[in-house]
Amino acid sequence: MINEPCVITVESVSKRFRLRAPGGQTLKSAALDMLRAHRKREDLWALRDISFRVRAGETLGIIGANGAGKSTLLALLAGTMQPTTGRIQVRGTISSLLELGAGFHPDLTGRENVFLAGAIMGIPQRRMRERYAAIVDFAGLEGFMDQPVKHYSSGMYIRLGFAVAVEVDPDVLLIDEVLAVGDAAFQRKCLQRMGEFRRRGKTMLIISHDLAAIQAVSHRILFLDHGRIMGDGEPSEIIGQYEAFWRRQNSQDLRREWGTKDVVITRVEFMDQSGRPCERFDWGEAVTIRIHYEARRPVENPVFGFAVCDEQGRLVHGNNTQNEGVRLARIEGPGVVVLRLGSLDLARGGYLFSFSVHSWDHRVNYHRLDNHFPIAVDCDKPFEGCCYIPCEWAVPGLHPGGQEKGAGPCT
Repeated sequence: MINEPCVITVESVSKRFRLRAPGGQTLKSAALDMLRAHRKREDLWALRDISFRVRAGETLGIIGANGAGKSTLLALLAGTMQPTTGRIQVRGTISSLLELGAGFHPDLTGRENVFLAGAIMGIPQRRMRERYAAIVDFAGLEGFMDQPVKHYSSGMYIRLGFAVAVEVDPDVLLIDEVLAVGDAAFQRKCLQRMGEFRRRGKTMLIISHDLAAIQAVSHRILFLDHGRIMGDGEPSEIIGQYEAFWRRQNSQDLRREWGTKDVVITRVEFMDQSGRPCERFDWGEAVTIRIHYEARRPVENPVFGFAVCDEQGRLVHGNNTQNEGVRLARIEGPGVVVLRLGSLDLARGGYLFSFSVHSWDHRVNYHRLDNHFPIAVDCDKPFEGCCYIPCEWAVPGLHPGGQEKGAGPCT
């Protein structure tokens, strides 16, 4: 795919929307606003200086929170909007499903809307007649095509829209959140059809909040936040970056930093059992944590500690060097304390680490970083709660095979 030509080129694209003042506006106030040339207008930049390319046959997934600029980007690529600055070039025919029922007229029937959609995309009516049976079959709406679409459910809307988008056989397919609507069976059909498009060398751009689905169908993922590109690359890497970004964002309200700052924790590194920096770990995995500090004056007998909380800030576990019988007689200047966790026996989910350094008598807190370091744990081991405790079950008088002592086989 590296040598394939680019079918989509986006260069330094920005998109601005002018926001209206809240509330209604009278004719008099509108006239006064026109006369006040110096009046500052509020602008919303949905995209800021976006640049990327997509090669022929590539599937690009686009992820980000609501308001990140994803849908605006696809609308610009589809040509339904124009960029404020920058350049967009798309080669080949485009089919798009950008929003629920886009391009459908509510008073027209499903049949009439199929041909209307084809006309909007510049597809001859003869070709649409040839594809009509396949469109209806894919949508599964045989008994509803002569009904006005204003009577359709949201699932019926999206099924018909997706069927039209894929059956016209475009060079480039743009899809916005189709996987969020419809039942599981229809979602499977969508994923299968996307897989067929990939095998046929078609180019696709897909928006979805379903990270597992978008990772499965994408060659590459683009991560947007507040109109800017935060990441662009291999799917698992970018999704990991996206999840880490939101773990940090979600922990902001629980963060707290305090202390005298006689000793300062300057940096904390989490490493997996291979010694690589990591923020996502498997259940039972060994974790090494390097706590970098700087003592701004000589400090006798400091105690370094840590705590693990769940994503709501509830304590799961805590410990320190004093409890473990480790005594640091005196520290001064920069240094490192290494914490090793032999087995991370936590349930699947996100956790927040806190680190501290305080006096031996616990009267002086030199530095505390509460809930500053989010990590994620993957776990497929079945148990309740957040912490795994090994256990054994036994029933007196019962053999391992499940039969009581002295009992014969069942007949």
